[in-house]
Amino acid sequence: MPSPPTRSAVPALETDRLVLRPHVAGDFAECVAMWSDPRVTQHVGGQTLSPEEVWARMLRYAGLWALLGFGYWVVRERASGRLVGEVGLADFRRDLVPPLGDVPEVGWVLAPWAHGQGFATEAVRAVLGWSDGVLRAPRTACLIAPANAASIRVAEKCGFRQAGDASHRGLETLVFHRDAT
Repeated sequence: MPSPPTRSAVPALETDRLVLRPHVAGDFAECVAMWSDPRVTQHVGGQTLSPEEVWARMLRYAGLWALLGFGYWVVRERASGRLVGEVGLADFRRDLVPPLGDVPEVGWVLAPWAHGQGFATEAVRAVLGWSDGVLRAPRTACLIAPANAASIRVAEKCGFRQAGDASHRGLETLVFHRDAT
């Protein structure tokens, strides 16, 4: 694993339409609005999040960078600055059967207004490009609810292939793997 970056060392990534940067306290209200929408959480645990839970999530994102040298970015539209969502890499040490092991887990969530516009694929590709070039993890994984057809399409467009099924907190999830390029 790489040495943990300082806060200023968390890289900003840019694509044609997006800016991915570390979370800051000023993102909190927009993140609360996103995570409190049932359309966002229907395939991610099924429950909306309270402001306290969103704050804990943002702190966890900062902790990932500090401890592991990778984590989550907030995603904003370049043209408007509007919150698109969150995307990143994590090791959540999930109680998953079977376990992922030391494979970084890629995840993404988008605000409802941003669904269906290709933003998730664009953001995930940016993260994978950074991961392949800097983190150099030989493999990444993602977990997707079986009913989440949109995220399955994103994963496949980004080079992930279904590797099996797993159980997490009593719920079935699909496990996808991608080997670094």
